[in-house]
Amino acid sequence: MPNTAPKSRVSWLIATFFGIGHLQPGSGTWASAVTIALWWAASLWLPSAWLVPAAIAISALVTLIGIPPSTVVARESGIKDPGFVVIDEVAGQMIALIAAPVNWKYMLAGFILFRSFDIVKPFPLRRLEALPGGTGIMMDDVGAGLYALALLQIWLHFIAR
Repeated sequence: MPNTAPKSRVSWLIATFFGIGHLQPGSGTWASAVTIALWWAASLWLPSAWLVPAAIAISALVTLIGIPPSTVVARESGIKDPGFVVIDEVAGQMIALIAAPVNWKYMLAGFILFRSFDIVKPFPLRRLEALPGGTGIMMDDVGAGLYALALLQIWLHFIAR
């Protein structure tokens, strides 16, 4: 049994997104849902002109901040890609929501697309998992977020008129 006792509390808090990673079943799905709820709440306070830059900035920040704690937690737990590390889902889900209207149907579509790509891991996402430490943990979800972003934007531009 791997040692999952937190040794680096701040890293564990960040990597598990303040404990959401311990929710079962489907900790990644919980993290994505909470990310959408937080983004919706933040959008109520942000001027509409700031939504796209804020989503980009948050996505980049969460990605960069998520790599070191994910590395620490993977090392301390003895698990290469622990299921309770969900900061990667937060980053990927935020990427999927970039430039999406803050409306339940587009947010639901972004959620479904991101979770689908994260679970199925189409080429080359599975290869990104092989990157070392927290980089591999984060990058496959960043890729899933980019796939979801692309499909959602295509849908918004060509179909959802």
